[in-house]
Amino acid sequence: MTAPQLDDLDRQLIEVLARDARVSNRKIAVDLGVTEGTVRGRIKRLQQDGLISFTAITSFGLADSARMAFIGVQAEVSDVREVARKIADLAQVNAVMLTMGRFNILAICLFNSLDHLHEVASDKILAIPGVHHVETSIAVKTLKYNARVVRITEVQSASDDAD
Repeated sequence: MTAPQLDDLDRQLIEVLARDARVSNRKIAVDLGVTEGTVRGRIKRLQQDGLISFTAITSFGLADSARMAFIGVQAEVSDVREVARKIADLAQVNAVMLTMGRFNILAICLFNSLDHLHEVASDKILAIPGVHHVETSIAVKTLKYNARVVRITEVQSASDDAD
């Protein structure tokens, strides 16, 4: 799979939409000095290519539970991707990442009760073949939560830094 080719206008458009996805195509066009049709076409292409999507981000207050847990998983190295896929298939899990360090997989979930969390961590994740150890951390107070934790930007190479 080749990396998507984005030009300066695509990047500017994404930046505007990242700040406020409700802004009108007309306003974007005026601000960026292009036609409304150009904006509409670019947005459509970016969506079709899976590079952007629009969604409402809910607060923890609207969730059935406002408690978050991080589940660190040590899995057999040769099974990490398959184990991560199986964890990602669990409806109770909101995010799964491959990591380096003490754990090679990190799962994030919201839970209603400690029994519910125990069921996910011990009865479901620990039962997956290839999983050696599961360790759970519970967020007791959220000081900052940014729904846009990961912002897609170009990777800067060492030669770019030298310029």
